[in-house]
Amino acid sequence: METQKFSYDNSIVRAFLYATIIFGFIGFTFGLTAALMLFYPELPEFFFGTDDTTINSLASGNIQGLINTHGAFGFGRIRMLHTNTVIFAFVCNIVYVGVYYSTQRLLKTRMYSDTLSWIHFWTWQFMIVATFITFFMGINTSKEYAEHEWPIDILIAISWIIFGVNMIMTISKRRVRHLYVAIWFYLGTWVAVAMLHIFNNLEVPLSFSGWKSYSAYAGAKDAIVQWWYGHNAVAFVLTTPVLGLMYYFLPKAADRPVFSYKLSIIHFWSLIFVYIWAGPHHLQYTALPAWAQAVGTGFSIMLIAPSWGGMLNGLLTLRGAWDKVRENPILKFFVVAVTCYGMATFEGPLLATKNINKIGHFTDWVIGHVHLGALGWNGFMAFGVIYYLVPIMWRTKIWSVKLANWHFWLGTLGIIFYAVPMYISGFTQGLMWKQFNPDGTLLWKNWLDTVTAIIPYFKMRFLGGLFYISGAILMIVNVIATVRKGSFQKEVPAEAPALANIGNKRKEGEGFHLWLERMPMLLTVLSLFTISIGSMVEIIPTLSLKKSVPTISAVKPYSPLELEGRDIYIREGCNACHSQMIRPFRDEITRFNGKNGQYSKAGEFVYDRPFLWGSKRTGPDLHREGGKNPSSWHYKHMYNPRSTSAGSIMPRYPWLIANDLDRSKMVDKMKLMKNTFDVPYTKAEIDSADKWANNQSAKIVKDIFSEANDLKEAYAKRPQGELEKKEIVALISYLQRLGTDIKTTEIKTASNN
Repeated sequence: METQKFSYDNSIVRAFLYATIIFGFIGFTFGLTAALMLFYPELPEFFFGTDDTTINSLASGNIQGLINTHGAFGFGRIRMLHTNTVIFAFVCNIVYVGVYYSTQRLLKTRMYSDTLSWIHFWTWQFMIVATFITFFMGINTSKEYAEHEWPIDILIAISWIIFGVNMIMTISKRRVRHLYVAIWFYLGTWVAVAMLHIFNNLEVPLSFSGWKSYSAYAGAKDAIVQWWYGHNAVAFVLTTPVLGLMYYFLPKAADRPVFSYKLSIIHFWSLIFVYIWAGPHHLQYTALPAWAQAVGTGFSIMLIAPSWGGMLNGLLTLRGAWDKVRENPILKFFVVAVTCYGMATFEGPLLATKNINKIGHFTDWVIGHVHLGALGWNGFMAFGVIYYLVPIMWRTKIWSVKLANWHFWLGTLGIIFYAVPMYISGFTQGLMWKQFNPDGTLLWKNWLDTVTAIIPYFKMRFLGGLFYISGAILMIVNVIATVRKGSFQKEVPAEAPALANIGNKRKEGEGFHLWLERMPMLLTVLSLFTISIGSMVEIIPTLSLKKSVPTISAVKPYSPLELEGRDIYIREGCNACHSQMIRPFRDEITRFNGKNGQYSKAGEFVYDRPFLWGSKRTGPDLHREGGKNPSSWHYKHMYNPRSTSAGSIMPRYPWLIANDLDRSKMVDKMKLMKNTFDVPYTKAEIDSADKWANNQSAKIVKDIFSEANDLKEAYAKRPQGELEKKEIVALISYLQRLGTDIKTTEIKTASNN
């Protein structure tokens, strides 16, 4: 057969590689900043100004500079920027690097369309920049790993579809009959992420000229859809495509074939089938239906088998090549990456079991677990791919092997100094929260007792982050030096015979999977079907069965002022540190009961769009916060948390006291809730929304002045009614509402008929 000549496109690979390095460094910097703020919450005051004379500041010595930031550099927003930059800008970009490089070579063809490749590149990078801008401005939905507002969600979907079309069309014009295992993982990733992203981010915009939207799901239903997405964002963004990279780059770097083709088949199909079911393990002991929690636990435990099958397939590929690991820093990165993958995928199922989850959930143990995967598995795989590709693409040797080895050891120390302190911190938190005195009272009544106990581990975690980012800086230096001494090859000439048309029928003696590998569309459809089974079984019953969320007659919709206050709470990223889910444990009910000694019920969240159950307790749970502290306490706490809670690591929010509340969309929000989501607001309530909000804000201000004479005197010198207009009053109205609908002695459940 005649040999055809063509070329591989390295320019698109180079573009994504540069983006990976740049955004990776930015993401690490955001993470290091967030880690620093957890034991030095005064960091924004140091840069922008403060009225606290005990704090050194680079600014002029007043707090106006901090107020002028409008919260842009608050912890909640920095944390969102960190997680999204690492996931969407660092990991996704390195996945695109690997896909665009390996797909062309595995299929012996150029990408289907250079134009589509570049549209994909620029739309994705524009999305990242837009995310930075909107998150700094407080425009977010608060949903974990899906905080983007609706225009950016649409942009993500468009860019992802363009990427998929280009990949699938490239497969259709391949010159290799059978698809290698890496391609299976790329295809499975694409169909899964498309499904997850679209269904989790169904939301209704307040208007098409603004950014604000509300989730199509509410309360417990929103929770299961979000963690179906959230857990599987880890599965199909941080795991399966990176496994595709492992299956291509590890054998290439080791110059060995993959250990077992049969194990690859088992690994792929079992992983994509089982993974999708495990999401509810993030919601153990919550108001989610018990059957969904049990399903999440069962399938999480089953995940050990396919995950470790993949790990072993990777490590055993190095059989006969372990001597190379001593000399080759690329293989060092890959070995530690695959080992961290195995450790994290063993630990995850353990955390999904109820006995361990009741200790580990909401603690730093989960943070340590996540970062073992992110820093070890994702980070080290990315570094290995970068070190592998740069010398090849620039046709030279790596500038400094010694520097690459230094990066490896600094990165490894960073992982250890990050993960181990977080494990100890998590164990400390989980056990301290549950300890009782012999008389039945909590041993550690003050939440800050558990916070101050773990500050040393926060500092050690920060040190680990310094090690890790120092290694990344060495990599940047090494890459720049290598690029400068090399010569980039934009077009790589190649040749291969055209693929003969032998028909779609299975040939005699041809194994089923070999036949399936030359049927890419069928492989893609079967992948979608495999992934969809668990999704449908878990999601559809929860969304459609009214019995899964019994109605509590005492639960009423939020007032217009409370609705505005909830949006401020979301804007500031408060759910990054505070949960709103009291689990049915004696210690949680005792600690968080306030005036209403009840654990959280599913029916209490029917008007919550989105749900705010949280995933980490740096501060205490707030679901029974209403009436627990006076309104003046909340005012002072938001202005300076250390004035009400000595030793608090919560940042200050003085702009809430300085800024007037924008009520221009308040009535529109109520109309949307009523007309779209059937929230039972009456026409009279909507028509009188401003009066309703005025009365409620006036009541809160009256309470503040009666409780705090110093605040009364301070505002006596200001125009009458000034405080009533501020954002702080709306936030207080929301906080004082939390958990007050149900009483200890009376919970009526309406008929579900």
